Amino acid sequence: MTRENHLHTWRLPAEWEPQWGVQLTWPHAETDWAPMLSEITATYEELAREIAKRENLLVVKQGDGSFVTSCGVTKEPSPCYISCPTNDTWARDHGFISLIDDMGGCRLIDFCFNGWGEKFPANLDNAINRRLYDEGKIEGEYVNCLDFVLEGGSIESDGKGTVFTTTGCLLAPHRNQPMTKAQIEDRLLNDLHAKRILWIDHGQLTGDDTDGHIDTLVRICPDDTLLYIGCDDPDDEQYEELRLMEEQLKTFRTLDGQPYRLVKLPMPRPIFDGNDRLPATYANFLIVNGAVLCPTYNQPDLDSEALRLIGEVFPDREIVGIDCRSIIKQHGSLHCCTMQLPKVKE
Repeated sequence: MTRENHLHTWRLPAEWEPQWGVQLTWPHAETDWAPMLSEITATYEELAREIAKRENLLVVKQGDGSFVTSCGVTKEPSPCYISCPTNDTWARDHGFISLIDDMGGCRLIDFCFNGWGEKFPANLDNAINRRLYDEGKIEGEYVNCLDFVLEGGSIESDGKGTVFTTTGCLLAPHRNQPMTKAQIEDRLLNDLHAKRILWIDHGQLTGDDTDGHIDTLVRICPDDTLLYIGCDDPDDEQYEELRLMEEQLKTFRTLDGQPYRLVKLPMPRPIFDGNDRLPATYANFLIVNGAVLCPTYNQPDLDSEALRLIGEVFPDREIVGIDCRSIIKQHGSLHCCTMQLPKVKE
């Protein structure tokens, strides 16, 4: 569906546009990270250092701010910090979704996060945005959309008015029922000031708690490029769904009517926690100013190939691999842990 709206200039920026900073919500002993807190904290410290080299770092942490020195972040000014109760750490899904306009304005849209369809507690995480805004940690116009469930990991934007999402996630139970697909699409068009929504109907990673977040499957990149995960092993349980997703991506057209450039990322070899396969993916990378931070899984051949392909799509950025074997144990990766905040004109 396409809608032209000439009454405003608001838009959902692409992730590769200039950023003010990135939000992290820090792990603590009252989260599911408790059995491996030292391991995940070390990963977050590495992630924090890489972000802070390039832009501002906003940390939401239950407790004091001693992490600033412990993780070795030396960038001035020091990372912005707020002490706030949290259920978990997935900033991509409980953080503000930000719109910008041509005049330098920023809208901070506060959608409801309900633990991916009421699978997990989320009441504390769902209150973080209001706390950040009320304490002046983030600047912009606060927009209350708490009557609608929408996670940041479930949408991708090209910055030009096209928003991509998946039917598997947005139509999943316990999110926005009894709304129909058409009603949900209309809400996305209005709240995100989009011109059209492209729905992906296939693709679901085994072990994924999110019902098919797009940021684990397909990423929108410069020059109308879609980076997506594929599977070449017909015996893999994910093969058919990812094949059907690939076929659908081939049918998509840009607003100018041209096919997208498709670049297929490899699938990591299966990683298990006991008998449970974890949803490892190379698509869950984080774009920051001047770099792309990419998940790796101690699979040197596949890690190298994924980083090479991402580097071809982002030739003007440094490609940095971060070992995500800790994060994947809780079914996420780099993009899931973070939420970027756009840089606006002064």
